[in-house]
Amino acid sequence: MARSLQPLDVTIQIPYHFRCPISLELMTDPVIVGTGQTYDRSSIESWIAMGNTTCPVTRLPLTDFTLIPNHTLRRLIQDWCVANRSNGVDRIPTPKQPADPVTVQSLLKQASSVSNSSHVRLSAVRKLRVLARDSDNNRFVISAQNACEILLNLLFSEPSGNSSELTHESVAVLSSLVISESECVLVTSDPARFSDLISLLTHSSIDVRVNSAVLLENVFAGTRSQELRSEITSHGDLFTGIVGILDHPLPHPRALKVGIKALFAFCMVKQHRHKAVEAGAAAAIINRLPDFEKCDAERALATVELLCRIPSGCVAFASHDVVVPLLVKIMMNISDRATEYAAGALMSLCSAVERLQVDAVAAGVFTKLLLLVQSDCTERAKRKAQMLLKLLRNAWPENSFMNSGGGDAGLF
Repeated sequence: MARSLQPLDVTIQIPYHFRCPISLELMTDPVIVGTGQTYDRSSIESWIAMGNTTCPVTRLPLTDFTLIPNHTLRRLIQDWCVANRSNGVDRIPTPKQPADPVTVQSLLKQASSVSNSSHVRLSAVRKLRVLARDSDNNRFVISAQNACEILLNLLFSEPSGNSSELTHESVAVLSSLVISESECVLVTSDPARFSDLISLLTHSSIDVRVNSAVLLENVFAGTRSQELRSEITSHGDLFTGIVGILDHPLPHPRALKVGIKALFAFCMVKQHRHKAVEAGAAAAIINRLPDFEKCDAERALATVELLCRIPSGCVAFASHDVVVPLLVKIMMNISDRATEYAAGALMSLCSAVERLQVDAVAAGVFTKLLLLVQSDCTERAKRKAQMLLKLLRNAWPENSFMNSGGGDAGLF
């Protein structure tokens, strides 16, 4: 809303008290702090999250961080927006209030109590899932009630191998929350627990599989111990499950996003990259590359480059006739990072498999590389391009040098 108003500020005077004192933009969810001042919720939450403990306007200490909705001011702002609709101002929506901490505590207690029936426990976790899905504010409130530890204990208190709805719903809630380092250790320190999570990657429901992949990747990201990270990626079934998510035959954008994010993270552990190759990661990435959005395409290409750094990875990608033309086509067509990763992968492939040098030249890599070294891309991308030019110099047709002119001789 604030961004849409910026071009109108020259001609429309927003009342002073409608602007947030922090952002100076029209407030969409005004809240009152302990000093009586009103701010837009997102602005004051960011202020507090940065470690500030004083009121931005009065500089008085904030002893209570409770934010009280200013309903009267919000209604006045909404009325003003309606009155200025003809000038292109949109009415701000009525914001949903964050979950009540007392309600969240009650739901967690119901879910974790073994004296409750399975129906009551399942209903409580489902309500938590709805709240968590609703907003960042709700997820913050849920996390603040020690929800991750409670839900993890609930998850692992189920019989080993149990694929109950309570397990699935618990994983869904956990996948939306930030897992602390101590909670990650709670999972990774027990091989049986981690194996139980991995087993969910082969569930018949793609949603269960995706939520499990998110939780596994979050646990991995929150684990600092290199020994535990290595232990996590030593499970061959882990890569098989993640590749299976990428290979899901029906359209599922979240599966692609989650799958490639998890695969890239797990491939950061060098000693177990061969397990990703053995699971069929090369074919899965190549087949899905056209379907990825920009950020996900960058991760996919970064994963290709990582896997091409090991012999088995090069062999796996080289066995696909489309991989070299595809990498050449991608260069300079998605982003600087994508170009850098594609050039790095080509460098590894063409160094390992000589016949691919001819394929790269036939696909038009010569022109792409010359443009790349003269562009404003990253220095690493230029360096990789120059190295690739030198590697491929014996594969150029003789007339390529004549057509390119003498100015490029220095590259070789």
